[in-house]
Amino acid sequence: MMKQEVNPQTDTVNEDQVIHYLRANPEFFVKNDYLLNELKVPHKSGAAISLGERQVQVFREHRDQLKGQLNEMISVARENDVHFENSKRLLLNLLEVRSLDEIKLVVEEAFKNDANIDFSQILLFGDRSDYPVSEINVMDLAQAKEKLSTIMDSTRAICGQFNQEQKNCMFGSDADQVGSAAVIPLRNGDILGVFCLGSKNDQHFDSSMGSLFLSYISDFVSRILPNLLVSSKRQTLEKQVPSLLE
Repeated sequence: MMKQEVNPQTDTVNEDQVIHYLRANPEFFVKNDYLLNELKVPHKSGAAISLGERQVQVFREHRDQLKGQLNEMISVARENDVHFENSKRLLLNLLEVRSLDEIKLVVEEAFKNDANIDFSQILLFGDRSDYPVSEINVMDLAQAKEKLSTIMDSTRAICGQFNQEQKNCMFGSDADQVGSAAVIPLRNGDILGVFCLGSKNDQHFDSSMGSLFLSYISDFVSRILPNLLVSSKRQTLEKQVPSLLE
């Protein structure tokens, strides 16, 4: 009986066929596991290792990646716990305020123990003469629009780095020390002002930072601010009436 010759031109298996076959037969190496130790793949060190060793290495790398992601999630969760506690304490204290100056004191107290927040300011837009009984910062609305531009158009907290002119408006004499900041608009229909948090760390407040807790603060302060503004103006009138009667 004649032995059949193999034609290399017709029987050669190309790379794509091997890939297709292995994908179609994922159990191939289960049935032929001895091949795992015979196949060699390049390694970063330059030495060749068996496919089985490479597979173990891939599993380890995947494990380390998942471990890193888990640690990052735990870190974010702890940070969120801190934000939640600060926000809860701030909101509860804001329920008790009776004047604009009290808001300023409550805000400063809420964040003074946060290692990442070095400065806090509330900036109101309007006429300084409307708030003579308050030490809170007030800026003319037209001037604020010119200097803060698109910040005033936002309906949500903006986190990141700001130019020097913007920082001067928001943080005054502390502006040069502010590396990054969160600017929270205070609205009740129209914009009433902004609540600003600053950090010396350039990277603490970045554009990808979640703003859920900041939005809670914004909504709450925006809700109570109009009544405090009315109260402030009433106090102003009460001080002016006696002088008018003299």
